[in-house]
Amino acid sequence: MDIFAKYAEVRARHARLLEAGADPFGQRIDEIRSATEAVVDGRPTILLGTNNYLGLTFDPACREAAAKAALEQGTGTTGSRVANGTYGLHQQVEAGFRRFFDRRHAIVFTTGYQANLATISALAGPEDVILSDADNHASIWDGCRLAEAETFTFRHNDPDHLDKRLTRLADRPGCRLIVVEGLYSMRGDTAPLADFVAVKERHPNAWLLVDEAHSTGVYGAHGRGVGEALGCEKGIDFIVGTFSKSLAGTGGFAVSDHPDFELLRLTAKPYMFAASPTPSSMASTGEALRQIETRPALREAIWANARRLHEGLARSGFTLCAGVGPVVAVRMPDVETTVAAWNALIRAGVYVNFAIPPGTPGGLCLLRCSVSAAHTAGQIDQVIERFAEVASLPA
Repeated sequence: MDIFAKYAEVRARHARLLEAGADPFGQRIDEIRSATEAVVDGRPTILLGTNNYLGLTFDPACREAAAKAALEQGTGTTGSRVANGTYGLHQQVEAGFRRFFDRRHAIVFTTGYQANLATISALAGPEDVILSDADNHASIWDGCRLAEAETFTFRHNDPDHLDKRLTRLADRPGCRLIVVEGLYSMRGDTAPLADFVAVKERHPNAWLLVDEAHSTGVYGAHGRGVGEALGCEKGIDFIVGTFSKSLAGTGGFAVSDHPDFELLRLTAKPYMFAASPTPSSMASTGEALRQIETRPALREAIWANARRLHEGLARSGFTLCAGVGPVVAVRMPDVETTVAAWNALIRAGVYVNFAIPPGTPGGLCLLRCSVSAAHTAGQIDQVIERFAEVASLPA
């Protein structure tokens, strides 16, 4: 038996996609011209699927910081944080996250994916239980699998169902780790975090971890995420996030006020055994964090663009999965229509994300747009026009 035989259906699905046009999972960007523009297949293309929410990948200060760090400290650390991989830059950025989130402790990781793997697997031990929202990101589910705790699922954004789950687990020993996201990246909906905090506080030994990967820098008066926006961030025990969205880099972080949080450095394998983030990544992230703190106009710009895109697509007759936000997910009727529309948009010079079952919540078929503060009003209007043209194509 061939070792790849188990993937026969995956191969067949992928082949059907290729028959319809370009490969949505392997689309190459030939040239990056700015935070919002690129050349794809020889065509100038508006980037509307990059999660570059604040447009900082081309910020002059961020690029200068990255280049300076690479020149002065090299291209990589070649070691983990517990070996030779802790530089002054790592500790400086951790201090920046402590200040930004107003928390006692902060740890940075090599990727946002590893931040979830490390934090969840280290917090939840053999006698504990994890309660995970049904729509959580793959990195959260893999963190649950890596943990020795048993995992239970509760319905998406349903505090009552979580409460019932916790009540049924009341007689079990150990702690309960509740894991949700602030902003869900597929549909663009936000979690009712204040309600989840209230549920957590009704149950002894319950702790709440929120992944604010897609909401950091965008939500809240200071950009600390949905928890800040809803006024309940101090009821959140652990916040995890990534550098690869608003912070325009590669890496991850976790912050907490728990007095023993630093023990994760000695217990989280994805932290202990992975090479630490590169000097250039740390330097650019530190500068991006300062930009978020000192330039509230970035948040004003992304929300103006989000409203413009959301209202324009709604006027064009598209079904949108959530209210106004940095993620605007367009619901499509089936896989075939989604594939055709995605290919038509690429040919028309608009890049969006393509999402179909089984990798989507509830079996949805989506064209997922992520708005940037760097988009111009003209670019947003062009995107709306291209979507309208796609909608008028024959089935």
